[in-house]
Amino acid sequence: MRGMILAAGRGGRMGALTHDTPKPLIKALGNYLIEYSIFSLIKAGVCDIVINVSYHGEQIQAALGDGSRYGVHFHYSVEPEALETGGGILQALPLLGDEPFIVLSSDVVTDYPLQTLPTHPDHLAHLVVVDNPRFHPRGDFCLSNGKLYCAEQNPFTFANIGMYRPELFADCKPGKFRLGEVIRRAIAKSTITGEHYSGSWHNVGTPDDLSKVAASL
Repeated sequence: MRGMILAAGRGGRMGALTHDTPKPLIKALGNYLIEYSIFSLIKAGVCDIVINVSYHGEQIQAALGDGSRYGVHFHYSVEPEALETGGGILQALPLLGDEPFIVLSSDVVTDYPLQTLPTHPDHLAHLVVVDNPRFHPRGDFCLSNGKLYCAEQNPFTFANIGMYRPELFADCKPGKFRLGEVIRRAIAKSTITGEHYSGSWHNVGTPDDLSKVAASL
């Protein structure tokens, strides 16, 4: 099984912290933010990890190397212009292979056990959702009997953790687009399952978020 870490974003809300440093390389208690995702994938038995890079991507490649010091293999998908989450995954598909794969965001720190994700989901994807955080009160999804659906007011937010079949992106065209667009089209066809997680989960979007996650580790 392979995994992917989304690491191409600019991280503009981090202010001066990302002027000269890509967000995935910001430190939290001595580790790069992206390393928490790397450690989670390794714990789940993932040995081949794809990382998409764009903003100061050369710094990420130099800092992490080929993965050998972590005991895994890194494959970099370089985006001269950031392709957003969906476009980034689509470009990386040749590196991810034909089997279902895990995708994480480099700015999420969580203790969710990735090894519990279904390795061969019954539908096109299986996503993890969390209770709506303060910064996203309207949420993304509702969840009923293991199926995700959308309403005007949604109690759950996508945790940026999921297992995907490559077929989910079969109708997508190369270019810049968000993963959420693909997910919502699939949800309309009832082809996405999900689960709610109530454990530790932090989305590091601002310096204040960084301070909070450091205090929680």
